[in-house]
Amino acid sequence: MRRLRAAVTAALLIAIWAAVPLTGDEPPVGSRVVAIGDIHGAIDGFQEMLRTAGLTDGNQKWSGGDATFVQTGDFTDRGAGVRAVMDLLMALEGQAASAGGRVQVVFGNHEGMNLIGETKDVTPEIFASFAGANAEARREEAWKAYEKFQAARAARLGTAPAALSRDAWMAAHPPGFLEYRDAIGPDGPYGKWLRRLPAAAQIGDSIFMHGGIHPDAPPDSIDDLNKQVAREIRTFDEYRKHLVDREVILPFFTLQEMLDAIGAEAKAITAAQAVAKNGEQPQILATLDRRHLEVLSGVGRLGTWALINPNGPLWYRGYATLPSPERAPDMDKLLKKYRARRFVVGHTVLTSMRITPRFDRRIFLIDTGMLSSHYKGGRSSALEIDGPRVTAIYQDGRVTLDPETAQPN
Repeated sequence: MRRLRAAVTAALLIAIWAAVPLTGDEPPVGSRVVAIGDIHGAIDGFQEMLRTAGLTDGNQKWSGGDATFVQTGDFTDRGAGVRAVMDLLMALEGQAASAGGRVQVVFGNHEGMNLIGETKDVTPEIFASFAGANAEARREEAWKAYEKFQAARAARLGTAPAALSRDAWMAAHPPGFLEYRDAIGPDGPYGKWLRRLPAAAQIGDSIFMHGGIHPDAPPDSIDDLNKQVAREIRTFDEYRKHLVDREVILPFFTLQEMLDAIGAEAKAITAAQAVAKNGEQPQILATLDRRHLEVLSGVGRLGTWALINPNGPLWYRGYATLPSPERAPDMDKLLKKYRARRFVVGHTVLTSMRITPRFDRRIFLIDTGMLSSHYKGGRSSALEIDGPRVTAIYQDGRVTLDPETAQPN
């Protein structure tokens, strides 16, 4: 009976762990916390660093015991191993929980871009890793749907919107494109997982995130920040569904295709309103309602969202660029607000390709260009926090980042 209760308890813990983002002021599961920055599909470097940091064994299974592993976003785009990286992260979440440890992945700007359909950094190799046996048939079917859609749009708008030729469309939608968009969509296996990730995680006395919090406009709490980003993603998904239902876009449209379609829609509505003043009733006005106008204007304000704003938590680079020690009081104030000791962030690759402490170790920059095929001289690395000791881990050794070695920049 005791074993049965233990097994049930463990199963419940795993289920809860898989369903709920772990954020806020929760203490770490174990005293040792290891953070790895931007991966960008560099599956080999990622696997090697996990082993070097003592988090996985030779079979890529969790061996970190009660340690906490944090990945600070940007595991998608650029490198061919994006799918393998996501599969590994998702698998390690459950394995770590079973062992009394914890895996916490946070959201990066590239994940944000992908979820809203900005796929400019998704390579043909990444798309191909999602292609199924019927990928070519799906592309052909989608092309025919696009042709039919464009004809219907021309009739509705009263003008022919810009359209791609078959060859151009096929080049823009390589094998696996459609499957990838499905996989990271709201109902896709990777999309569901991505949408539950937080933008920031406060673990013990450290705050882990991708970009950073602008000291001039901080949210009231880390929880508020996460709620805002989650709300924006949810709102975008609702906008996209509305536009699909109203036949303004097709389900697989990229962000740029969506914006182009909305621009054509808005232009046609404006022209129809001018004609309506003369007593005519164009077709496009017959179905116009308040919600449709809200969606059109809402998409137009995307640039102000935390998800996209250059000063938002996924994009902010101030922790790498603000002058020190002049802005040190701002960092002190920010950390005091959240009752934290340090920020650990990725996003900005430094020319040194080394984990770099700034502002007297209030900030740790951990993006060292793991995808070395993209970042010349890049390397895999990890930051270990074990009690008061903070250590940079590289393939060729460890460097203790004590106050004497911290750089004063």
